[in-house]
Amino acid sequence: MTAPIPVSDRALARAAGGGFVSRTLHRLAGKRGAQLGGVWIAIMLLTAVFAPLLASSHPLLWKHEGAVSSPWLRHLTRTDVILLGSLLAAAAAGLWRGGAAGRFAGWVLVVSAAVAAAAGRSFVDLVSDNPQPSAGRVAFAAVGLAALAAGLLALAAAAWGAFRRSGHRWRCFAALLGLALAAVLALAPLQPPATVVHSVYREAEARGEVNWAVRAPLPFSPNDAQRDAMSAEGRDARLERPSLAHPLGTDRGGADVLSRMIHATRIALAIGLIATGIAAAIGIVVGGLMGYFAGLTDLLGMRLVEIFSAIPVLFLLIMIVAFYGRSLTLMMVVIGLTGWVGYALFVRAEFLKLRSLDYVMAARALGLPLRSILLRHMLPNGVTPVLVLASFGIASAILAESTLSFLGLGLVEEPSWGQLLNQSRSAPGQWGLLIFPGLAIFLTVFAYNLVGEAMRDALDVRT
Repeated sequence: MTAPIPVSDRALARAAGGGFVSRTLHRLAGKRGAQLGGVWIAIMLLTAVFAPLLASSHPLLWKHEGAVSSPWLRHLTRTDVILLGSLLAAAAAGLWRGGAAGRFAGWVLVVSAAVAAAAGRSFVDLVSDNPQPSAGRVAFAAVGLAALAAGLLALAAAAWGAFRRSGHRWRCFAALLGLALAAVLALAPLQPPATVVHSVYREAEARGEVNWAVRAPLPFSPNDAQRDAMSAEGRDARLERPSLAHPLGTDRGGADVLSRMIHATRIALAIGLIATGIAAAIGIVVGGLMGYFAGLTDLLGMRLVEIFSAIPVLFLLIMIVAFYGRSLTLMMVVIGLTGWVGYALFVRAEFLKLRSLDYVMAARALGLPLRSILLRHMLPNGVTPVLVLASFGIASAILAESTLSFLGLGLVEEPSWGQLLNQSRSAPGQWGLLIFPGLAIFLTVFAYNLVGEAMRDALDVRT
């Protein structure tokens, strides 16, 4: 009688009814913490995507001196186009395959493409924003783009293999086309006007040159300082109290606080997702090699873990800002390069356990290549703790950026919740600058922690 063929945990899950991802998502959806956290994260995501439609000084459509045009479309940036296109692609991704696992795979593909497109644009801007970039900056951007290209190719190969096995050839083609479209949008030569004067629309209306205009629900961009208010209405727009026109008041520069709150969701989500993605990728590679090879590789890897564990991230970020200026890209990269230790330790522990299991031993005995053993047989069964840790990592990255901005070392032009909190220190009467940004930070970090706790329970077969 032949011996039974050893199988993995995922194969056992499929035999028991339903795929591993489907069963995990079903259990996760039943957790109250995941439901509450997921609702807030979904609100944040939709707010970030539709921020230009919710709060913008540019009319969506207007008739100016007899000509109909859309200043809003003319001022769209690459980020706006990528986010809006990704949401539409994500809606289609939920339909291209039936079942929770198919929808999950589609969402992963779309989100990965969007994050990769945004990261690629950041690397390009790192060089293009400076007329004479330094050699180190060029080398850093080149290495980042090369690593990003390799990741996109791996993602495309994984998508092709998954859909080829499922028989959805045309859907596979559509998914890869969407991935390519996201990359093209990231590098597309969109050129909104370099200098934006938001008051021209209000001045044109005051002169009677506008026949009609369709505006956003909140007709103020995050950087609209309303300097025309002093000459037109004789009022100082800075630090205004909440009113019907400005529900949360204005900040020290005269910009609408609610508009800056809405657009600040983009900074929070970007730094959380991209920084955590970098940290998780490094941690999976280092931890996987440590756990599979053990011995000297494990010893050297643990010494590397100890070195990076001793780095004070906040002080390192302050030093980077002092030497290289305030850059969102540098913040994300530094947080990612210093936050991989926890992921590596989790993956190492899983791989040390998996390397001695029957199905891994059988794969070795069959002579499968190392790449196949690591990526197809061990990684899918050992990466589940990373998903739990990633939700906490996103919360930590958002908190780090908010801390820097609160200390006055964050971004200058781009709106940030921590930046608004920093302004509240010198404006004690403006309760809107204190309560709402602080509440947004708390709820976002709390939501990711709730999802992380629920995901940990859903992945634990003993619960």
